[in-house]
Amino acid sequence: MVLLLLLLFTVTSDGQAQRVLGLKKNDSCLCEVNSTVWSFPVVKYETVLQQVHTCEGSLNSLAEQLKISSQRLPQIQAQVTSLTARLGPYKYLHHQGLYSALSLRLLGQQLSQLETDVGVVHSQLNNAQTKKLSKEVVKLRTQVDRLETADVVNMKAVKEKLRYLKNNVESCKSIPKDFRGQDRYCLKGLITNISDPVTTKLSPYGKSYISGSWGKQAQMENEDQKYSYWVLPLANSHIWGNTLRVYQNYEDFMASTNHKDFTFASSYSHPNAIEGPSAVLYGKALYYNCYRSADVCRYDLETNEVKRVTLPGTGVGFNNKFPYCYYDCRLNSDVDVEADETGLWALYATLGNHGNLVISRLVWNGETKTLNVTQTWETRLFKKAVSNAFMVCGVMYATRYVNEYREEVFYAFDTATGKEDNSLAIPLEKVAKGVASLSYNPTNKQIYMYNDGYLLAYQAHF
Repeated sequence: MVLLLLLLFTVTSDGQAQRVLGLKKNDSCLCEVNSTVWSFPVVKYETVLQQVHTCEGSLNSLAEQLKISSQRLPQIQAQVTSLTARLGPYKYLHHQGLYSALSLRLLGQQLSQLETDVGVVHSQLNNAQTKKLSKEVVKLRTQVDRLETADVVNMKAVKEKLRYLKNNVESCKSIPKDFRGQDRYCLKGLITNISDPVTTKLSPYGKSYISGSWGKQAQMENEDQKYSYWVLPLANSHIWGNTLRVYQNYEDFMASTNHKDFTFASSYSHPNAIEGPSAVLYGKALYYNCYRSADVCRYDLETNEVKRVTLPGTGVGFNNKFPYCYYDCRLNSDVDVEADETGLWALYATLGNHGNLVISRLVWNGETKTLNVTQTWETRLFKKAVSNAFMVCGVMYATRYVNEYREEVFYAFDTATGKEDNSLAIPLEKVAKGVASLSYNPTNKQIYMYNDGYLLAYQAHF
């Protein structure tokens, strides 16, 4: 038996090698090893295992963020495309010298939110696609900032002063003595309240005719047509029409009987056809916006003759260039013809007045058989920020959308003084969402609304 000294190297807890003695027996080597000196690194193992679990959780969280960011990319790309498209009209208006500061500010707020969203996604993905989005957003911001700052303040002041002086000149023109109206209501100031609907009726043509106008004959001194009521639907694409229906009295109108139809154009595309939902029956003539033009037409119910006049201004809006909007745009509502105690009016917008509402007074000359524009005022109210408007005693009132069942009269402009009032908040109830036309009648102080196929009438209080 041979005693051999064998070196067995094992790692102990302190990292040192252990040496033990061995005995050779039957061609085998026997030795005793003290295993107690071995200490499994449990603490280190658990620490490493915890790090692995933490890393795994972090990787899973990052994978989820990447998945969410990848899903949001198409949405953000759509937002960029949408904002770019929406910025186009403002750039156009800016080149023309007009834009709505309020609308541009709202666009800037939305762009700020988009910048934040793109920044978050780019920090997570940081790929070519997010870099491209970031560059497009930066470009958008530059364009919006340029629109907001390019106009010189002094130039704005000069333009506003010029508008103010022009309006004063119009008010100081040789105005007839009865311009403020022969009716005593014109001396009581602005409208203070509007009643709930006193008349609610479905259009005799049916609910499918969502655009048009209606009312009572509006000329105060006309005895022959004093009690006549009328309805004019836009039968073609809710934009054009060529037929007027007249009832001799209120009872016939409510019963939809004993009416007479007048066809004032041979087709919907005839130059004498009506475009847009505004019209007014004044005496024995119908006044409306002529087809695809900046003209106001006058159709004589007795002679069937049509006369017209072109509205003044640089770049008069027609053919859906400056319709009434606010919530939803009413197609081709560019030119609004109204009547009140003082006569006939046309409400519209022009490029020269930055898309803001313009008021022109219309006068029919019975001797020369001509329709004329005698005076024009420019307001600071952007037409597309208005849902509709009407005239009362030489004062223009504008409305805005509140909700599906309510409008609000929020603005007034007095042509006699050139002053405006932005503090009004007069509710106007309705039964449907869209307002096609709104007009005032001086003979009974009522306001008529064509409300998506419903015919509503209200009593105005001063």
